[in-house]
Amino acid sequence: MRIIGHGIDIVETARIAAMVTEHGERFLDRCFTDSEQAYAAESKHRRFEHLAARFAAKEAVLKALGTGWTSGIAWSDIDILRDAEGRPGVRLGGEAAKIAATLGVEHWFLSITHSDSYAVASVIACASR
Repeated sequence: MRIIGHGIDIVETARIAAMVTEHGERFLDRCFTDSEQAYAAESKHRRFEHLAARFAAKEAVLKALGTGWTSGIAWSDIDILRDAEGRPGVRLGGEAAKIAATLGVEHWFLSITHSDSYAVASVIACASR
C-alpha cells in the first residue's frame, strides 16, 4: 500500500456541545449524517463526545485528502461509520468521493479517541500501489 495522505484533528467536546445547544438540529443536520446522529444518540451521557469524535474525523479526512473545505465538499459527503467489530471507518460521497477517486484512495485507516474534554482523530488515506 502507498500512503496518499495523513490527517489528524483535535476538537474540544465542549465546543460541539455549545454548537448543538446554540444551533440545535440545524447544526446537527449540516455537520452530521443521519447514521452519525443516531450513533451519538445511543449514548445520551457521551453524546457530545461521539459527535466531537466524528467532527474531528471529518476534519482529519479533509486533511488526508489535502483539500480542506474549499473544494465544494459538504459535511454530509463524509460519513464516519463503525463496522460489526466496532472499528471506525470512512464512507465518502459527493465531491469528497470524486477527489478521493482522482487521488487513487482505495482504503482508509481511521483511529478515534475521545474523553469528556477532547476528541482526536487520525486518518491515513492509502492506494494499493
